[in-house]
Amino acid sequence: MASRTDSFVHGGHRLVYDEYGAGPRAVLLMPGLLFSRKMHRPLATALAERGHRVICLDLLGHGDSDRPKEMWEYSMPAFGAEAIALLDHLEIERAVLGGPSLGANSALEAAALDQSRVQGLLIAMPVLDNALLGCAIGFTPLLVSLTFGAPVTRPLSRAARLVPRWGPLLGTMALDWVSQDPKPSASLLQGLFFGRVAPPTEIRRTLEAETLVIGHPRDPIHPFSDADMLVHELPNAHLIEADSIVEMWTRPDRLTAEIERFVDRCWRRRRGRVAPAAAAH
Repeated sequence: MASRTDSFVHGGHRLVYDEYGAGPRAVLLMPGLLFSRKMHRPLATALAERGHRVICLDLLGHGDSDRPKEMWEYSMPAFGAEAIALLDHLEIERAVLGGPSLGANSALEAAALDQSRVQGLLIAMPVLDNALLGCAIGFTPLLVSLTFGAPVTRPLSRAARLVPRWGPLLGTMALDWVSQDPKPSASLLQGLFFGRVAPPTEIRRTLEAETLVIGHPRDPIHPFSDADMLVHELPNAHLIEADSIVEMWTRPDRLTAEIERFVDRCWRRRRGRVAPAAAAH
């Protein structure tokens, strides 16, 4: 299924998104850290073929959206606000929100900002309290290389942009990741390191939307314990376990089927009014 690419301006920056399908049953997908909206193309196509309107957003600093070089432009609450702003731009009252890793945390932030806009939450690979040590160990060398190794990483990123994009999606995702200018990427990581990782526990416990949490084993940056903790915090969540961190992009059939059933179930619910979360706590 072909997508339609468009953009809008939020906070003075251009944000790019793709749309698949049409109709009132909206799904908004956001990417993992430093990946682009293209990572969701197979899932978006599958959901659109079931009658959903699927929007895949490049958050600020990702994909084809603007990539400012100042670290203060980036934060997890700001990413959540970008999701709500896109719903406003498209005049969408409610949507199922989600994504993996940073996309998952951005969806939680959007729900904390205004859960009356959330029909459901698709939370894959959440990064919460138990992930902080793994993130520090995993991303500190990356941040150092992007910041101080720019003379080396910048020519590498330019070379990666010249490589044709064909073959498995996972390879294309990796090339897109390597192709980025290191300065904005370093600023994005710095902004996240010095801000909050996700809504705190007391806010997460107020999020009433039906939620599908996908946990990944043997992954210190996205520990399964965080997924399990989130399921116990949220009042209407259930958990499924992925076989690996890359199952969604190497053998997607099982997880895609689970997600399809979940999104269908979210839109079969009666659309009752949900009070906004206490984001100002």
